[in-house]
Amino acid sequence: MKKTAPTKGLSEGLLITGIILVSFCLRPSITSVGPLIPMIREDLGLSNAWAGFLTTLPLLSFATFSLFSSAIGARLGNVRAILLGLFLIAFGIYIRVQGGAFLLYFGTAVSGIGIVICNVLLIPLIKVKLPHKIGIMTSSYTTGMSAFAAVGTGLSVPLAVGMGLGWRGSLLAWVALVALAIVIWLPQVKPNKVKGPDEGLTGGKNVWKSKLAWQVSIFMGIQSTMFYTLIAWLPDLLINKGFSAGQAGLMMSLMQVVGLIGSFTAPLVAVKYATQVKISFGMGMIYFIGFIGLFFDHSWVIYIALTLIGFCLGASISLAYTLIGLRTEGPTTARLSGMAQSAGYYLAALGPLLIGALFDLFANYNLLIILMVICALSFAWLGTKVGRNVKV
Repeated sequence: MKKTAPTKGLSEGLLITGIILVSFCLRPSITSVGPLIPMIREDLGLSNAWAGFLTTLPLLSFATFSLFSSAIGARLGNVRAILLGLFLIAFGIYIRVQGGAFLLYFGTAVSGIGIVICNVLLIPLIKVKLPHKIGIMTSSYTTGMSAFAAVGTGLSVPLAVGMGLGWRGSLLAWVALVALAIVIWLPQVKPNKVKGPDEGLTGGKNVWKSKLAWQVSIFMGIQSTMFYTLIAWLPDLLINKGFSAGQAGLMMSLMQVVGLIGSFTAPLVAVKYATQVKISFGMGMIYFIGFIGLFFDHSWVIYIALTLIGFCLGASISLAYTLIGLRTEGPTTARLSGMAQSAGYYLAALGPLLIGALFDLFANYNLLIILMVICALSFAWLGTKVGRNVKV
């Protein structure tokens, strides 16, 4: 099968801009909800459980529809499938603020489906269209995704209260960003009306029968579990150690800012070497040291620990995405991307629930640290497997 030459010149610049804009759209519609939950709960008369489900529902959408995203890409071509994903994100954002609780949940689920289609297919798209820039593009889009996750959280209340938009207007505002991404992405569709070999649409291996594919998927799942569990429960742990709610929130924000450094640098380092065993194992050990530091009550030890953990939280998601591309060829990339992200988000949804149940039973916040230590050691061990220079 003849390979298409990498995209060049102006069209390459437009593609890169499009990928970065798409990455900006993959988290704000989710992260903007959390700070607005009290307003939403009061306005719609939701219980605490149903209000909390708003943050769990996107993860379930991600986990479930990750399994189908590669098939959608195979059917439409990755470029057109990503455009479909953007339209679904925009439609979901719009519809969820038009009525009561049903439309809120329905729109959130639809938006989640669009997000995961883009999330899964960006990795194989970059590998096919920009094979000479896998490292820098993975760095750019994961950093953009993480940065706008934080922006979504930070702007929610100012938009709702400061600008007087209310929770509905605050959530709806993000449709403008998606509309911009659609406009920039449309030129990518025109040259690809007929599916060609550059889309990598046919053939490929059955990833579900591959031991390495399962190792990559669990590797992705462990890093997702650590991230979402810490996002949910780390503030409580810090408050239990004597920090105020404001201090805990500030420390969480700083931890995510440090994560941006990790998310940008990890792929750039990883692609320079034939194997990624050392970087994967080393990252697991840094996680381990950071989590051990949380057992102490000295504030300076906790600051150092959270700096190490924050760097690894950003670096590990970028590394996991990079490994999906490096461990596969052709259409297998999209299939492994879907499999790994499905496993990752199912585990991510279970992590906070497990810790919550353990807290209810034993009222011991050290259980969170112990689980994270176990995850760190598992991450390091799996790193020695998925970092090898072999293909699924």
